[in-house]
Amino acid sequence: MWFIDGRIKKEQVLHGILAFVLAWVLADIFKNFFPTVRPFLTNGNSPLVLFPGDNGAFPSGHTASSFALAMTIFKHDRKVGSLYIVLAILIGVARVLANVHYPIDILGGVVLGIIVATLVGKMHLTSGT
Repeated sequence: MWFIDGRIKKEQVLHGILAFVLAWVLADIFKNFFPTVRPFLTNGNSPLVLFPGDNGAFPSGHTASSFALAMTIFKHDRKVGSLYIVLAILIGVARVLANVHYPIDILGGVVLGIIVATLVGKMHLTSGT
């Protein structure tokens, strides 16, 4: 939308991209400090994803990055952001149902995503549109 019609400001787009990437990277770093075992490795059920990963499960990077993006969008447009929040919740639920995360991993991702979105939202990345 930023490129097409200019309705979305450049800074909003940069906030979304930065929040998404930063949440993913931080989640990956935190997994080294919290080396929790993924559910499929302990319960014997197969994971329902193509690439389940063998690193720690806490926090969920998918949930952290999707919540960071959703909250960033919500801060700029509540209507569209609400839809993204619902989708981010569904991503978290899907990760549990896919047997690759525990609910606490999802909660950790939610908290991380919200914190990252809040911090990135306070940054001024450009001077204009």
